[in-house]
Amino acid sequence: MHYLNISFSHKNSTLEIREKLSYPDEKNLHGCLQRLNECESINETILISTCNRMEVLCSCNDIVQATQHIFEKLTLRAGISIEELEGRADIYDDSSAIHHLFSVAASLDSMVIGETQIAGQLRDAFRFSYDHKYCDKKLARVIREAFKCAAKVRTATDISSKPVSMASVAVSKLKSVLDDLNGKKALIIGVGEMSQIAAKHLIKNGVVVYIMNRTKDRAVALAEECGAKVLDFSELPSAVNEFEILFTATSAHSPIITDEIISSCDFDRYWFDLALPRDINYHKGERINLYVIDDLKTIIDNNISFREDSAKKAHTIIGRSIVEFFESLDALDIEPMIKEIYEKAFKAAKTESDRVIKNGYIPKEYENQVHKMGEQVVKRFLHEITESIRNGADDTASDTIAGNIKSVMQKHECDAPTGYACQYMIKVEK
Repeated sequence: MHYLNISFSHKNSTLEIREKLSYPDEKNLHGCLQRLNECESINETILISTCNRMEVLCSCNDIVQATQHIFEKLTLRAGISIEELEGRADIYDDSSAIHHLFSVAASLDSMVIGETQIAGQLRDAFRFSYDHKYCDKKLARVIREAFKCAAKVRTATDISSKPVSMASVAVSKLKSVLDDLNGKKALIIGVGEMSQIAAKHLIKNGVVVYIMNRTKDRAVALAEECGAKVLDFSELPSAVNEFEILFTATSAHSPIITDEIISSCDFDRYWFDLALPRDINYHKGERINLYVIDDLKTIIDNNISFREDSAKKAHTIIGRSIVEFFESLDALDIEPMIKEIYEKAFKAAKTESDRVIKNGYIPKEYENQVHKMGEQVVKRFLHEITESIRNGADDTASDTIAGNIKSVMQKHECDAPTGYACQYMIKVEK
């Protein structure tokens, strides 16, 4: 079994490419995951789609065949040639795939190093695949270890000591172009985490915030939570021409703000489109200063420099976590372990049957029958135990259980006399 990760991110793909590869709703996600798992080489799949990345993480039997299948499905989805996709993608397999996933979970691969949203996005991506049977215990174990690694990074470094996000970076950019935000009005479209963070940062800086969403009840809930006001989504055509500041981060499949609803204004407007696919598509020069995700790179580069020391420590932690992960996989290689249990039990049964025959407790002519009976007793006794071990091999506590069994097998290979000096009786004298 192998791990494979094919990654398109802010590091190797433009916003336009990521936009075409994005999966903004559950219907598209279902379709993609179903098609990816059709490949006989792929066992389980998780698809991570955020504003900064689209990644396919899978367990597979054949890396080459699985990679080819994934590119074939993505080119149909995005309308981009396989050659271009292959040229852009970062392809990780086995240990490098685990390293990349752990780095993503710890927010070291994010555009904003230390940002807080990726953990939730990764958790949601896993939960969607797991709940709908697109992935199972193999990737569940990987994701669990990724979150454990991320927790170690947060505890041992200050990489997330000052939590940041794309929304907070956008507000910082706004503050850099407007001297004073106090008393200004801003419209936020959408009620997701990005909108929540933007609203709280703007209000903290004295901005009067209005929330707009297709589902008004959710806009009201967010407004009540952070002390904002609410506008009905039907007012969008007029609102875009009334507000100086606009943030939008919806999950719409196509732009919600276009040339048709944009009018000339006698003031400058500052718009931040934090959605993928983008919410804003206009071609007029109507004193609009539009910032999209990739335009925030200057602030982000400063963020990377500020957290450089923490990032170095984090990569050391990730390296150790990868070693521990693969050691736990070795411990889960239970079939050789079960075989060893049977072999030692058969050997013990034969030793005991030879002893009773030698001492004359059973006639010599029944030797074969006694040996056969001993093996049958061993099989009957061990059957349910070993089946439980097999069935539990992919459970959350399986690495601990398997590790304990392995430890017992290694520690108690004593030469027990007929008095059974070792309570585990794994090896007795011949």
